[in-house]
Amino acid sequence: MKKLLITAFFLIFLLKTLVAQDLYVRTFGNNTGKPVIFLHGGPGYNAAAFEISTAKPLSEKGYFVIVYDRRGEGRSAKATNAAYTFQQTFDDLTDLMAKYNIQKATLIGHSFGGLVGTLFTEKYPSRVQELILASVPVVMQETFRTILVSSKKIYEARRDTSNLHYINLIEKMDTASIEYSTYLFMHAMQNGFYSTKTPNETAIFLYSAAKKDSLYPYLSQMSREATIGYWQKERYTTLNISEQIKNIRIRGIRIIGIYGKEDGLYSPIQVMQLENLIGNQNVYYLDNCSHNVFIDRQDQFISLINEL
Repeated sequence: MKKLLITAFFLIFLLKTLVAQDLYVRTFGNNTGKPVIFLHGGPGYNAAAFEISTAKPLSEKGYFVIVYDRRGEGRSAKATNAAYTFQQTFDDLTDLMAKYNIQKATLIGHSFGGLVGTLFTEKYPSRVQELILASVPVVMQETFRTILVSSKKIYEARRDTSNLHYINLIEKMDTASIEYSTYLFMHAMQNGFYSTKTPNETAIFLYSAAKKDSLYPYLSQMSREATIGYWQKERYTTLNISEQIKNIRIRGIRIIGIYGKEDGLYSPIQVMQLENLIGNQNVYYLDNCSHNVFIDRQDQFISLINEL
């Protein structure tokens, strides 16, 4: 009986190790430092932008930084058995923490990664030290509405009848559909909603350096399979994580929000709504900054994390 228990324990340990090894993972800094795990956007994206720009500078402040691509996304696209469910994502994250012997970590959730981080924190509060929401859509439908209204105003000002025609068609679509979100994100890209028009010198340098990095091609790669998979399994286009944020706050876990004033995905009203949830002292609304807050205002981003 004892041998059977030992064998079973070994098999469970081996399975967890294989799960962690199945994903693309990269670490920065000494593993004795305070653990920070970056959760990338998407679904269907990867962690390359943070990996290229900010992981190393953050680790130099004494943190043990982990970046990874979720199962079935980015450089983990060929990982086995991608279910595109939040629970599988949670299991992979806990397995990753076990691999590096991490009991509790600070989570940086960027965009869709912030949804993952929030849902994980609510379910496993004992595993999270702080939760950082970086450019996160708290209410997905409000983000879609912001993109729609802003794009329409741009096209009306330009008298762009062709794009106004497309916007009118989108307005008639099912707002929960994957087509609705996909078309709106295309217009957001087309209208420069992800980019600051007033980058500071550091951001200019970081974006220029990224173009020379071997990982740069990943910055423009998206996996359609993951996008559809999470929509089919989780209906993420209708997510509203307001209640989850409230529950996390009740648990005493600190949440901070970092957003850019030039991020076209979020209106000032949306940022104010987050302030109402977590306190305006915990929300940082940055000038000269858009969606990639960790690049556009890297110094301040790292400084805010260092002050936690």
